[in-house]
Amino acid sequence: MSSRRTKMPPGWEGDQNDDYEYVPLRLPPDVTRVTASMRLAIQAEFGGWELSRVRLYTDGSRRVLLKRRKSAAPATEPAL
Repeated sequence: MSSRRTKMPPGWEGDQNDDYEYVPLRLPPDVTRVTASMRLAIQAEFGGWELSRVRLYTDGSRRVLLKRRKSAAPATEPAL
């Protein structure tokens, strides 16, 4: 999974809230649904991220938007 910032798909920009920080991810087509689910569950448990949106494309790739409440601590991106 790519942890670098990717461009938000159309329509996702308006969903953002000032109380949350967001990270868009792109999952390549070779990442299975089970593997993606497990990796995202690990991020949820240990990084405080929760799944906001998923978009599946015809080539098998996915765009995922993760969110978590903003805190006073410095933000770290998910290490997928």
